[in-house]
Order: sequence, then structure tokens, then C-alpha cells
Amino acid sequence: MDILILGGAGQVGTELQAPGLWGANVRLHAPTRGELDITDGAALAAALGQRAYAAVVNTAAYTAVDKAESDIAAAWSLNAVAPALLAAATARAGIPLVHVSTDYVFDGAGTGACTPETPVNPRSVYGASKAAGEMAVRSANPRHAIIRTAWVVSPHRGNFVKTMLRLSAERDRLSVVDDQHGNPTSAGDLAAGLAVIAQRLATDPGAPTGTHHFVNAGATTWCGFARGIVAAAARRGGRDIPVDPIPTSAFPTPARRPANSQLSTQSLAQAYGLTPRPWTEALEDILDRLIGPGQQPKETQA
Repeated sequence: MDILILGGAGQVGTELQAPGLWGANVRLHAPTRGELDITDGAALAAALGQRAYAAVVNTAAYTAVDKAESDIAAAWSLNAVAPALLAAATARAGIPLVHVSTDYVFDGAGTGACTPETPVNPRSVYGASKAAGEMAVRSANPRHAIIRTAWVVSPHRGNFVKTMLRLSAERDRLSVVDDQHGNPTSAGDLAAGLAVIAQRLATDPGAPTGTHHFVNAGATTWCGFARGIVAAAARRGGRDIPVDPIPTSAFPTPARRPANSQLSTQSLAQAYGLTPRPWTEALEDILDRLIGPGQQPKETQA
């Protein structure tokens, strides 16, 4: 079976192409942005007509959250227009679509984990563009799975784990926001989940559709996440430095971040039998790949 991956150069797209992730009968196709412009409807239609794709997985997105506040047209083009064109094209071709979205579609109010049924209320250009992309996918292709995620990290490209590793090597102490709550998520774990979902949709006409969440288990703050990274790196020979909590107001950004990015994965378990592992375990695997194996922690951070 042939699977088309869009956004293959990103964190999740890279992990989607990891050896052994898919079955032996799966052939992956991951064109670069130069090879396929997904904001071009005619180009999309031509690409989908080249072979009988069993499913399309879209991880492509404009993810420069702060830059999007001023680069509005580009953010909407990639996050809203492209999914609309893709959903329409895949629907015409009879191909199921797996589309990755974000916690930024929510306003961050409340204290509990957001479910797929929680009303969206984005507070940033990035969040609004991703919410529009979701709506387009729902409207155009009934055989879809929208998978929202948050706080994605991996050994690839720029992300919070790699930033904390760099800063902890350069500085004697760090100050990190402690009033934003969420679930750190391994791009590798997410990719494995997306592969399960895509293959289910490709092979089972009665497979569940709709919107679900995939994040690693366990909620923390950015400060708590940073402390976990520093401690895990220290077990691998890194510097064990203090990480001080600060409020969001002490670190202003152009785009407003959700104070509560916790996402419930209950519907994911019910629909696809997927139960993501704790983020602390996923972090250990990421650091094993970035630094090397370290001593096991005496206790698991909640």
C-alpha cells in the first residue's frame, strides 16, 4: 500500500519515515515542499492521481507561532487553505486523510483536560488558522481523522528539549514559565500513533473517523518539563542547574499561549486502542538518542 506523507521534513514527518514504523507492505512517499506545493490545488490533484494512495497523512503546517501574528497570509495559506484543498482533493479521489492539529485551537481557560468536544476558541493567528483548517477537513472529506497534539519534541529540528539542553550547558541557572500547563509529546510516539490510524483508515471502511487527541500521559508546566529535561540530562553527564519558575507575564510574546493545553486522550483509546505512555518515559528515549543512555531515575516525575 502507498502512503503519502506531507510535511516530511518536520519533527513528526521525519519520525513517520523511521525504519520499521510501518508494515512491510507499505511504501512511503514524502515529497519536499519544492516537489509539491500543497497550497496549489492543481498540483495536489496531479500528485494524488499519480498512484492509488491508501491514505494521506498531513503534518505540514506553519508553526512559527509568534511570527504568524504578523505573517498572517502565509499562516492561513498553509494552515487553512492547504488543508481545504487537500481535503477536497482526497475526497474526490476516495482517499482517507489524517490531519495533525494543535492545542492552540483552544483558549486555555479552565483547569481540566480538553476533550475533542471542548469548544474551540483560538486566541492567536496560528490557532485561528489551524481551527479553520480543521473545519475545512471536516467539511470536505468525511473519511478523516483530525489528531490534535501539543508540546511536540524530538531529536530533530528546533524544539524545547534541544533548547533546554543548549541553555543548560551555557548558563548557571534557567528561568522558565510555570503557569502554562500541558502534556509534552514525543514526535516519535505521535508518529507511531498516526501510522496506526492511517493504516486502519486505509484497510477498514468502517474505521472510526472524527477528531481525537494524542499527547503523552502526564501534565506538567514548561518549568516542570525543563526541570525534567535538566535532571535527565544530568544523569547523562550534563550540568544539573537550578530552574526557576516565572509567570507568563515575565516572558511576553507576540502570540498568546494557552494557559491550559492539557488534552484528553480518552477518545483515542476508545477509537483506536492507543494509550500514550508517560512523557517522562518518552523524554528518556529522546535523550538516549541525543546524548546516550544514562542512569535510571530513582523515581518517576509526575
